[in-house]
Amino acid sequence: MMAPKEGKRKPATKKENKTEEEIMSEKRHNQIAYLDPEEKLTELKDITKWIRESRINYAVTFSTPVYKSLVKAFWDSANVGQIDGKEVISGHVENVDVVVSPDILNEVLQLQDSPDAPVSVPIRCTRGCLLRMKCTGDIFSMQINKGDLPLRYQFLLHILIQCLSNKRAGYDMVSNELVGLMVALVLNKPFSISRFIFENMKENLTRTGKNRTIGSKYWMYPRFLQMIMNVQHPSLPKADNDVLKIEAMNFHSLRLIKNLAHKRYKESVPPRKLFGALHNTAYVAPADNKWRHEDSQSDDEEPELKRMMSEKFGPEPVVSDESDSDDDGDVGGDGGDAGAVGASSVGTTGGTSAGGVSAGDTSAGGDDEADSDSDDDLLLEPRYEMYLDERGVRRYRKIRQENDPEYVPSDPETERARKRKARKSAEHQKKKKAQKCLSTSSRGSVPQAPIPEPPVVSSPPAA
Repeated sequence: MMAPKEGKRKPATKKENKTEEEIMSEKRHNQIAYLDPEEKLTELKDITKWIRESRINYAVTFSTPVYKSLVKAFWDSANVGQIDGKEVISGHVENVDVVVSPDILNEVLQLQDSPDAPVSVPIRCTRGCLLRMKCTGDIFSMQINKGDLPLRYQFLLHILIQCLSNKRAGYDMVSNELVGLMVALVLNKPFSISRFIFENMKENLTRTGKNRTIGSKYWMYPRFLQMIMNVQHPSLPKADNDVLKIEAMNFHSLRLIKNLAHKRYKESVPPRKLFGALHNTAYVAPADNKWRHEDSQSDDEEPELKRMMSEKFGPEPVVSDESDSDDDGDVGGDGGDAGAVGASSVGTTGGTSAGGVSAGDTSAGGDDEADSDSDDDLLLEPRYEMYLDERGVRRYRKIRQENDPEYVPSDPETERARKRKARKSAEHQKKKKAQKCLSTSSRGSVPQAPIPEPPVVSSPPAA
């Protein structure tokens, strides 16, 4: 006989029955981190200690009451503009202007961002660092599941998701942009967290949907907004019945993360040491898009990354600079191979191939670390730019313009490059063949003296 079923779960509240607060906010978004584990969670002690000493500590741990009417007023009136030539988001709250910019976020949240810091990490560096962390998931996916990481890296990513990201659902899956932020913190690479938050806020202004109140936007980053309003306008009205609920992490949530991590991820015993800035706060970031120093005693993930890339994307394409070199050699008439060598040398230091790909970039089989030092000194030709392909390899292409006859907006970049390469290759082969025929004809023919015409002998007159 089957056991009696338990009582039915309470059905979820329908959207039409939800309050404005439930629709426009999420209590687990922009949370307050808990970084004081008890002795039972010794596995997290080193990573929580690092976060407390890091530049994100104030932003993820500062607690303040948040007032929903103030946050709502900001987002209802928010728009992007400029002040003193700098981009800002401004909103009107209780007859005063609340202004948000990367500089203001950096100052209020005490993020210590450098003014010229980027807001991304090269995808190749991100993938290599995930391998170094022993990520078991698909590192080539557009999103990473935090459960595919060892416990301490998973916890760090959990803090970034709940406290610094724009996510309000699906807290297990993480975009490459947020993974890049984690990688930047681990490797001590420059990353503008304030710009990252600001761009998320700008993107929120463009969002629409049926679950939005007309004229309103999602109440994103309410805790950060309240912190800014407290600094800019400390006398704004605050009522106890107007407090917006934002959950704070606690010991129970940390223990839950630990238990779930142990069920999903089989970690080595003892766990591997943390690396990078997590192990040494004075850690110097590897140059360019590298994720480890050459003299590091840890495993080298480069061969494994190359193998995985080959399996995922197929053999790396080989782009030859033959077209440029042969043109230079053949047109010269007697340059021959010397002309080809000269053109190849130029191609590896600054020129670009017909497909918009640097000849030097592919000569090393896609190992961007092998020639990363020289890549920084490349002098790009006019109207060309550097980009990272789907492998994370640095390449060069012609800057796209709408009035360019070769620019096809719906065509993938690789397909455009292939078509340009094929077109130029055909033209080159035709030109080379004609030049070769002309050269062979001129070398094979030996000048000869003109053959004298035989003398004309006139017949004697008839008798």
